[in-house]
Amino acid sequence: MRAGRIHAGRGGSQLSDEAASGAIADTVFPLVFLIETLMTPRTAHLHLLAEYNRWMNEKVYEVASRLSHEELARERGAFFGSILGTLNHIVVGDTLWLQRFARHPRRWETLAPVLRLPTPTALDATVFADLPGLRHRREELDAWIVDWVPSIRDEDLDGTLRYTNSKGQAQCRNLQGVLTHFFHHQTHHRGQATTLLTQAGIDVGVTDLLALVPEELG
Repeated sequence: MRAGRIHAGRGGSQLSDEAASGAIADTVFPLVFLIETLMTPRTAHLHLLAEYNRWMNEKVYEVASRLSHEELARERGAFFGSILGTLNHIVVGDTLWLQRFARHPRRWETLAPVLRLPTPTALDATVFADLPGLRHRREELDAWIVDWVPSIRDEDLDGTLRYTNSKGQAQCRNLQGVLTHFFHHQTHHRGQATTLLTQAGIDVGVTDLLALVPEELG
């Protein structure tokens, strides 16, 4: 089951009444239903992060499509160079982590397709050199994430994930901590992308997680 999608209006940390009411109307009921009937507080939080990730990626790629390929690929002095380079890195990171999660002893069926993707060989790898191709992959990854997260059980979060990092070193870490890193990594680099888009004259609009958090009444 998926929570509703958000389509908020333009602004910073404050939502206009119209944008806020639209966002809440589109999201509150399914999100509250999931929290109250299907999930523990910890797993419900992961679902919120998964929906936030998809919502923000949709916004970023939509506004990025207003720029020419030359502007998207232009070196801007960022850690991964360009807007396109930064968006590629997020896809690289998500692919690596999802493939690690897919090999967890639970063998989540919803993550099986990610194992058929080529494993990136470098953190600055170019998965796609053009925005349309990268956007399609982004949408695939986000759909898998949103479909997968509800199948994570609360007790899974107290277990561990064994994997090999990009330096070839064996790792064993708490699953909840690794999932927290997974979602924070997305947010960190997406923030870099939104800064580069702003510098290029593109307004991404509302970016706050708060837009997906329903107001408590009473």
